[in-house]
Amino acid sequence: MAIKLLLFYFGAMSYAVLWDKYVTSPHQWFEIWDQWDFGYYQKIAEFGYSGTDGSTAFYPLFPWLLRLVAYFSKSYLAAGLIVSGIAGIVAAMLLRRLVQLDYRASVAMRSVWFFLIFPTAYFLHVGYGEGLFLALALASILAARMERWWLAGVFGAFCWMTRAPGAVLVPALAVEAGQQWRVRRRSCRHGPGSRLSATQPVDLGQPHPSAVSSFPVGPSWNWQWLWIAIVPIGFAVYLLINRSVSGDPFAFLQTRKLSFEQSLALPLAGIRQAMWAHYPSPGEAEMVGAQELFFVALGFVCTIISWLALRPVYATWMTGCWILSASVSFFRSIPRYTLTMFPIFILFALLGKNRFWAGVLTVWSLLLFALFAVLFAHGEWAF
Repeated sequence: MAIKLLLFYFGAMSYAVLWDKYVTSPHQWFEIWDQWDFGYYQKIAEFGYSGTDGSTAFYPLFPWLLRLVAYFSKSYLAAGLIVSGIAGIVAAMLLRRLVQLDYRASVAMRSVWFFLIFPTAYFLHVGYGEGLFLALALASILAARMERWWLAGVFGAFCWMTRAPGAVLVPALAVEAGQQWRVRRRSCRHGPGSRLSATQPVDLGQPHPSAVSSFPVGPSWNWQWLWIAIVPIGFAVYLLINRSVSGDPFAFLQTRKLSFEQSLALPLAGIRQAMWAHYPSPGEAEMVGAQELFFVALGFVCTIISWLALRPVYATWMTGCWILSASVSFFRSIPRYTLTMFPIFILFALLGKNRFWAGVLTVWSLLLFALFAVLFAHGEWAF
């Protein structure tokens, strides 16, 4: 909450200092954050989807919640700030709880710290769906870690109804189920007195070859894992919306190509575009080229490290999210998408055990957080 208040104050102050404009009313304090994609979300919430305005590129859960909250708040802008703000707080709480399953409380709190000050963490406070998406993804994975699979499936379906990378929950939850299966097999082999648990970090090592040599039988199989199959329902809802609006369930692919100049491609295509494109100004070269490339590289490096240092479910989430965000012909909003790759903050927290690196990561995050937030509040492109 303190970060949220400081962000809104900082945004208002930046108008006076950098652009010689006073923010003279409480409404303007929040209105300056009504930028870019929020216009699409508000239009969907207020009027529904249309096949001609690019709205089919956006998933439905966030604008539906805007419509619900706006019924009481009488303002779509206020609704966006409320939904995103609550979701961001919930995401921070869930991240701490999830990290504490494997690490000390100090590591969990550092993870939350680096999450809340990440360079694009201002999207947790404005009318964007990143906070909601991340809260639902964390809730799904935490439920799976606690072996409440029906909750994992339900949260997963809502997550995929919020943003496309919700699809990554299907393989991620399947990997977690496989992890728990191996632990159960080991537990059966060790006998009823074994203290092995599917939620303990002891199972992070490689399983004994005999533990995966055959399909599990008896108590090692958990039928609750089949709840993973309901996660795609969220995507099915989105496809039905596309079909009802345009007659084509995959109309969003063409919409993204025409309205946002993006199509599916290998990551190398986006890298070449970012490196060699002609930019009309140094500012655009930095924000559309250099920063997009930097966060692509950051996500890639952290993905590799996650396979070596973290639980497989987290590495799977990192891999899927990175591939989906980078496999486009033209990089757009990669720094914002990197915010949802939450295992990065676990890696930062582990690196932050060293005071020097904790200081470096903190200063880097806060400097870019302030720079990007000011640009966004003024309507400049900031992911």
